[in-house]
Amino acid sequence: MDKLLEQTRQNLALNVIAIRKKQGLSQLQLAKKALIPRSTLTYIESGSGNPSLSNLMKITGALQISIGELISRPQLKVRHIKAVDIPTLDRTKVHTEVKKILPDPIPGMEIDLLTLKPNGRFKGTPHISQTKEYFYCLEGKINIYVDKSKYELTKGDLLAFPGDEPHAYENESLTKKAKGFSVVTYAAHN
Repeated sequence: MDKLLEQTRQNLALNVIAIRKKQGLSQLQLAKKALIPRSTLTYIESGSGNPSLSNLMKITGALQISIGELISRPQLKVRHIKAVDIPTLDRTKVHTEVKKILPDPIPGMEIDLLTLKPNGRFKGTPHISQTKEYFYCLEGKINIYVDKSKYELTKGDLLAFPGDEPHAYENESLTKKAKGFSVVTYAAHN
């Protein structure tokens, strides 16, 4: 837990500094805008601070960002992620491999690379209401079942469907794998 807390403090410090500078604000200007003492902001930017929720809310309000943006791992401009480091889920060891393509979470969106092995099947989980799902076939032939209707996709085909409906993916080939990208966008719920 101490390591997580320390990392969060460092993320907070780096993000406040970077966002403040991007917005052209000095420490004093941001402190005045956020209605907090400059010493509090200096302490936060040092990486040693443990600000109250009230002060975090004041800073996020002044910078017009979310708390999540403020404490998340700072984003590098360019990241090269090796294939072996991309998270892979073997949903069914025999039939399917799912790679999580977004290394940093994007609220309301998922992008996965789905590989169906020969004769592979994968049952999708219906998502929350008003979710949209888009599937692009990269190679092979993939059947997608959406609420009991069958759609046959071949390389280059795209299927857009309601992600909150029951759905499943199938590769009928007994010798070749099939691949495609799944993009899921979640409806904003207030």
